[in-house]
Amino acid sequence: MIRKAQIADVKDIQKLLMTFASRGDMLSRSLSELYESLRDFYVAEDSGVLIGAAALHIVWEDLAEVRSVAVMEEAGRKGVGSRLVQACITEAREIGLKRIFCLTYKPDFFAKHGFQLVDKAELPHKVWGDCIKCPKFPDCDENAMILDL
Repeated sequence: MIRKAQIADVKDIQKLLMTFASRGDMLSRSLSELYESLRDFYVAEDSGVLIGAAALHIVWEDLAEVRSVAVMEEAGRKGVGSRLVQACITEAREIGLKRIFCLTYKPDFFAKHGFQLVDKAELPHKVWGDCIKCPKFPDCDENAMILDL
């Protein structure tokens, strides 16, 4: 089941994200950041257990980022990540956004959802706010991708 995140989900979201952040696959998120951005998040659960998360973070009037997409490894390859990303895309359309971007190490996954590779320089400078927290900054090796809605 995919649903909007609730306060009770925050610690489980952080635990899930830290699994991937500890390997350098995504940025870690503090509890404070997660509580502040809770309304951005969707979660996937199975039998009451949180197995995935993704967020749609609005950056500007016409642009949002799909970020923090993570699915427990034992729940992987079952379409959970795709359903989470689709929930973000659906919401973006519903609220009138024109474009969504992501920074990812999994371009093939996002390409299946219509995202296209772009040069990072095409993204507005405002999107780099989180990058300062990244241990790889300024030598980002993620792929920038955009979906025009």
